[in-house]
Amino acid sequence: MKEMPVHSPPSVLISGCSSGIGHIVAKGLQARGWLVFATARQHNDVARLADEGFVALQLDIADDTSIRSCVDQVLTHTGGRLDALFNNAGFGVPGAVEDVSRDAMRHQFETNVFGSLALTNAVLPAMRRQGRGRILFNSSVLGFAAMPYRGAYNASKFALEGLADTLRLELAGSGIHVSLIEPGPIASRFRANAQLQFDRWIDEAASVHAPAYRAMRARLARAGPAAPFTLPPEAVLQVVIAALDADRPAARYRVTVPTHVFWWLKRLLPTRLLDLVLLRASGDEPGHVYGRK
Repeated sequence: MKEMPVHSPPSVLISGCSSGIGHIVAKGLQARGWLVFATARQHNDVARLADEGFVALQLDIADDTSIRSCVDQVLTHTGGRLDALFNNAGFGVPGAVEDVSRDAMRHQFETNVFGSLALTNAVLPAMRRQGRGRILFNSSVLGFAAMPYRGAYNASKFALEGLADTLRLELAGSGIHVSLIEPGPIASRFRANAQLQFDRWIDEAASVHAPAYRAMRARLARAGPAAPFTLPPEAVLQVVIAALDADRPAARYRVTVPTHVFWWLKRLLPTRLLDLVLLRASGDEPGHVYGRK
């Protein structure tokens, strides 16, 4: 395929642009002159993104065929080049680890881990041919600091961080840079989507954790920020811009006060003391189950 002219705008493919972080990052990069390939799983969201002026594509990162089709369309549009990929699509399946089935865990990993891996691998050949590129993974503070009743999501983000760290090492010297974005609480539809996942996968009535789940439901349904120091998605946009603009991007970009605090606490505190802090900070302490509330 022919190369784009040198004056062509830089191009970025973003997964999960229907709302929240993905949507704001797509808008912000487009305003800065990037050619943004904004993707969504639902066709009505794709149509809405197209109406907003994006090159909008359907992408379900849990489906390899959808990934191949999307990447083929991107590379056809650009003449075979892609400057950046932002792996943003993801969700959380709440619930205690003992209530998470194999199918629920597989469902969580299909998007948060396997989908991001497959999408990354689909664009890497083009980046290797051009000798440069940026790959960003949207992780979480829960990618290094686990909290209760988020086991499937914790595990997926821990796994994603392991993949990203390994990929960064394997791409050393290639001109392709890998960075992790690690947000804490960000205003989005994440909680509403998490409630839907909980209802789908967790048998609340049969669980010993039912008392704690009632408190968790109240947190998920709460209007406005559910945690202190919640920031708007524009805070993530700023670090994405920094990662894309830097000559030598950082391996990790931490967003929000909680992420910075827990990054240091994990290094300074003994594990048992850190556990107490994480339990208190989570808002979903198992003490609801064991009579300590």
